[in-house]
Amino acid sequence: MPESLGEQEVNTLTAVIITAIPIEFNSVCEHLRDIKEVTSPKDGVYDVGYFDGDEKIWKVGVAEVGAGNTQCCIETERAIDFFKPNVVLFVGIAGGFKDDITFGDIVVAERAYGYEMGKIKDGTLLTRPDSGKSSYAMLQRAKAVARKDNWKSRIIGNEDGTINPNAIVKPIAAGEKVVADSRSDLAIMLKKHYNDTAAIEMEGYGFYKAIEVNEGVLGLIVRGISDMLDNKEDHFHELASRNASAFAFEVLSKI
Repeated sequence: MPESLGEQEVNTLTAVIITAIPIEFNSVCEHLRDIKEVTSPKDGVYDVGYFDGDEKIWKVGVAEVGAGNTQCCIETERAIDFFKPNVVLFVGIAGGFKDDITFGDIVVAERAYGYEMGKIKDGTLLTRPDSGKSSYAMLQRAKAVARKDNWKSRIIGNEDGTINPNAIVKPIAAGEKVVADSRSDLAIMLKKHYNDTAAIEMEGYGFYKAIEVNEGVLGLIVRGISDMLDNKEDHFHELASRNASAFAFEVLSKI
């Protein structure tokens, strides 16, 4: 039987989960109980609920921040300031950038490249790579979760075990543009200068930069693959979101 809310607070750690779009937000909230809406002094609106981990109860604030690195960095900083969390995760969807990744697979971002930085000279982009990194402890825990299949039992709608995604730990690339064509100049540039990139999205670099400046806060990005270059399939968004949420909560349960 769940503890009362007052009893829960005694044995509770706090986490914040950042999402960009409603389908990601809703998939995260499926794993929480006793959800209520909370408004911060800076007018941020969050859903807050509880998650029963293996060792601790987690109080989880969930934010929907919209697209883009800058917006994500600002909203992550605001959520950290409000909740004072132990852990912050970004949970959402991304486009796959490797041939051995497919719809529904999980990419845990060991780092997020900010690929927009550079200098144009004589019509050529000279890249000036920068990246944000995951917290070491979170990355190690994510690697341990990825080595096992236990996390798949948390996938909503996978009671029969037919959903069987893979999970890998690799860098991702985060910029302000949607990369939809493998023949585009941007895709070619990414393959040339960031060739270990496994997925592409729009918020990870800003998220990790917010984590870096908040000492003592652990951060991790978990992305489900919803699209592939040259193959955009909107009906995989829910699958990818639910898979990412399942993996993220398995990580949280083990901390």
